[in-house]
Amino acid sequence: MIARLIVAAYLVDAGLLLVVAPWTLLWERNVFAALYPWLGVWMANVAVRCAVTGIGLLTGAVGVGDIVGVFAAQARAAEAGQSGSPQ
Repeated sequence: MIARLIVAAYLVDAGLLLVVAPWTLLWERNVFAALYPWLGVWMANVAVRCAVTGIGLLTGAVGVGDIVGVFAAQARAAEAGQSGSPQ
């Protein structure tokens, strides 16, 4: 369960980074864009930025869904443990 939460936290974090990064100066002014001018032109394209943002939204949604799944499974297990005990 802990490993699954760590992976889910990573997915949420990576998704947030992919949503925010294309719209910052870090995206426009980086080493790769300076070394390869064609890459800088490609990265400045709004469609590319939107695509990376969309991938970030999907990644974050998968992470949130995984977190919800972990807690739902834990709640179901706790509920099954309580209902199965003799009174």
